[in-house]
Amino acid sequence: MSSLDKYDCAILAALQADGTLSIAALSEKVGLSSTPCWKRVKRLEEEGYIQSRVSIIDRDKVGLPVTVFVSVRTTEHDEKWLTRFAAAVIVLPEVMEFHRMSGDVDYLLKVVTTDIGGYDRFYKKLIKTAHITGVSSAFSMEQIKYTTALPLDLILKRLPA
Repeated sequence: MSSLDKYDCAILAALQADGTLSIAALSEKVGLSSTPCWKRVKRLEEEGYIQSRVSIIDRDKVGLPVTVFVSVRTTEHDEKWLTRFAAAVIVLPEVMEFHRMSGDVDYLLKVVTTDIGGYDRFYKKLIKTAHITGVSSAFSMEQIKYTTALPLDLILKRLPA
């Protein structure tokens, strides 16, 4: 992170808002000429700050309106079990996020699906992956906030002036 400056943060913020910006539009937005802006974008890509550029699809319009947060508990905590479980879960297309947690829950999955029946089919695949002690599902009733944009303003305060 030490190699970021205010221009890099401005580029990242602009691309988070609109990944389709041309270099000309991006350079105008951040106050750089095109060549230095392009070089910074290339560096940010090469250094892994920009991992990919994607389009965000409307889940309701494509028929995937249901979001379920799935808490998984296990009594198995060895590396072999985790490797097997993670490999099995990662390939399940319904899983949007997969986290190893601290506290009472061992793993938390964010799952999207078509309906209750779609979740039931997912659940049956999940419980076949490895020995699981408990699974708890919480269905999202309403998405109140959703963003993919990181709060870059938080790091701007720590950058040298």
